Amino acid sequence: MDDTASLTVQVLAFGPLASNLGGRSSNQRMPIGSTVNDLVNQLDLVAWLDMGLSVAVNGTRCSPERTLVDGDEVALLPPVSGG
Repeated sequence: MDDTASLTVQVLAFGPLASNLGGRSSNQRMPIGSTVNDLVNQLDLVAWLDMGLSVAVNGTRCSPERTLVDGDEVALLPPVSGG
C-alpha cells in the first residue's frame, strides 16, 4: 500500500474479539477514504456485525458507514451476553 494513499487507525478490541485478533490493541493501515465497514472486512469480522457488534470511533458510537481518518481510535464492542 502506498504510504501517501493510506491512513493508520488504532483498533481496540474487547471481549472475545481481543482473542480473535490476537490482542486488545493494534494498528491497522487502510486506504484513504476507508469506512468502519472496510475495517471490519479487513479484520474478517463481518459475521460480528450480524451478531450486534457496536463500533465507537474516538469514543463516539457510529455506523459502519463512517469514514475513517488518520489517527482515529476504533473500539470494537461485541454484544453483551449474560443470563
